[in-house]
Amino acid sequence: MAAKPDAPATRANRDSILGAIRQEFRGCGKVLEIGSGTGQHAVYFAAAMSEVTWQTSDRVENHAGITAWLGEAALDNLLMPVALDVCHDVAPDGPFDGVFSANTAHIMNVEAVDCMFRVAAGALRRGGRFCLYGPFNLDGSFTSDSNRRFDVSLKAQDPAMGIRDLGLLDELAIRYGMRPLRRYGMPANNMISVWER
Repeated sequence: MAAKPDAPATRANRDSILGAIRQEFRGCGKVLEIGSGTGQHAVYFAAAMSEVTWQTSDRVENHAGITAWLGEAALDNLLMPVALDVCHDVAPDGPFDGVFSANTAHIMNVEAVDCMFRVAAGALRRGGRFCLYGPFNLDGSFTSDSNRRFDVSLKAQDPAMGIRDLGLLDELAIRYGMRPLRRYGMPANNMISVWER
């Protein structure tokens, strides 16, 4: 089995995220996670919400690490990753009651962010919710100096990356049949934004 990748930030933010998604996914039976990364969030959230079947997904190159975490956890409500490149693959069979993604929009280019919203909307049942966690700008402005510095570091790696403005994301949501619902402040100048189909 592959060595388990470790993203320490997942331990720092997971309880705050869990508090919000417990509210938003209350009564949900099936949730799709877009961009499961290491798989650590999936393990933690599925263990805490045993009533929810949590479907992981990511690009194929990340599956070995996700599978290592999921294999060790051995949770009945946590499903092995499906291949999902948002601009080239279709979402797994749904509909889903919820879609979750963390720390993805700022490492994607704008086209891929658009694709993610299209996939999320297509995967959701009517009334289902898309919860997106990460750093965001508000009204064209950074919410903190640390986010401004983070944006500079992202663009130094790839000019197509960067912190996205929630106004743009609301426009994408509306384009694909979702409406802005609410936002949650999170530690370290992050947020969760929620849209409903």
